[in-house]
Amino acid sequence: MTTAPTTATSTAAEDVPVKAGRSLGARIAARAGGGAMRIFLVLVGLFWLMPTIGLLLSSLRGADDIAATGWWKVFTAPSQLTFDNYAALLDNSTITHSLLSTVVITVPATVLVVVIGSLAGYAFAWMEFPGRDWWFLVVVGLLVVPVQVALVPVSKLFGAVGIFETTFGVIIFHTAFGLPFAIFLLRNFFAEIPRELLEAARLDGAGEIRLFTRVVMPLGGPAIASLGIFQFLWVWNDMLVALIFADSDSPPITVALQQQVRQFGNNIDVLAPGAFVSMVIPLAVFFAFQRQFVSGVMAGAVK
Repeated sequence: MTTAPTTATSTAAEDVPVKAGRSLGARIAARAGGGAMRIFLVLVGLFWLMPTIGLLLSSLRGADDIAATGWWKVFTAPSQLTFDNYAALLDNSTITHSLLSTVVITVPATVLVVVIGSLAGYAFAWMEFPGRDWWFLVVVGLLVVPVQVALVPVSKLFGAVGIFETTFGVIIFHTAFGLPFAIFLLRNFFAEIPRELLEAARLDGAGEIRLFTRVVMPLGGPAIASLGIFQFLWVWNDMLVALIFADSDSPPITVALQQQVRQFGNNIDVLAPGAFVSMVIPLAVFFAFQRQFVSGVMAGAVK
């Protein structure tokens, strides 16, 4: 009666794990989440944003000030800051017209890719038709085809049908090359929707169109928003396709800025505000759909 508690106590003491000394890597990792790491990340972020900050400050300086000193001079001479460059930019018909042309190209190319990619992704995920898997393999194979390979044959094709150097031709090109990724992304996302949910909607009398618009599209909102952001950024920042296929009388902003450099030399008082405006618009689109973008990227990570 006297030895049992002692034995139990000794056994329990043996079962208690002894806290081993943490390694140097573990101690560094534990301290990395503290304030020092946050300060370090803030400094890295500021260093990463340095070119953007420099472009913004350069766009607010006169041509003489830009030629004389660096953009960091504004911290000691803030009187250099002025909005005259942006006023001159708005009076530059070439830049303003190119911004409008970029919107005319980017918005339809993004909408077409999202709509067609959603329909095709739903078909590949939940509809049965002959050769479905083989056709999807073809779509996956098109992901590795570089744009440069298609420039010459597509130029000949567009010339034959009469859409070379037209805005419509640029939209068609961006739509065609954006669809493989769109179909691949949305098909994999739609395939994760529970089958029971779709079957319940079918039992309630929903057809394929109503099932797609009322069930699949709302659930696929994060993936569709992510796709829209990717496509918008790709088309807006494109220069190669626009340089070859766009109308020379109404080029997008990337080509217009390149022409400004070629024609007028180092006219930074026009290039800096134009480049900053062309960068701010896609950033605004990204931040407007940031929450949906993060949800789409993280979709499927947690079950």
